[in-house]
Amino acid sequence: MRLELKKIGHSLMSRQAGKEALLALRSLLTQLKSNEIIEIDFEGVTTFSPSWGDEFLTPLAEEFGKRLHLYTTANLSVRDTLELLQKMHGDIFVIKEK
Repeated sequence: MRLELKKIGHSLMSRQAGKEALLALRSLLTQLKSNEIIEIDFEGVTTFSPSWGDEFLTPLAEEFGKRLHLYTTANLSVRDTLELLQKMHGDIFVIKEK
């Protein structure tokens, strides 16, 4: 499953918005096969806050582990936030270059 975050929004900020985005995604996640990879694509995201990322990505990483792949961009907001989340949570994310 590939999820383009720009379809959620270009400016991803606030804990509440991250929680709501995850809740909206939950119904799609029930359709995943047991070995299916979840690809998160940040292309087109202009602002990405650590609070949004923590509420959205951390629960996904805890649930799906190494099956969650994050495809980063050259955007410094995305890169810096992913780096911060990795430091906070001990490298729980699989981050790949696009």
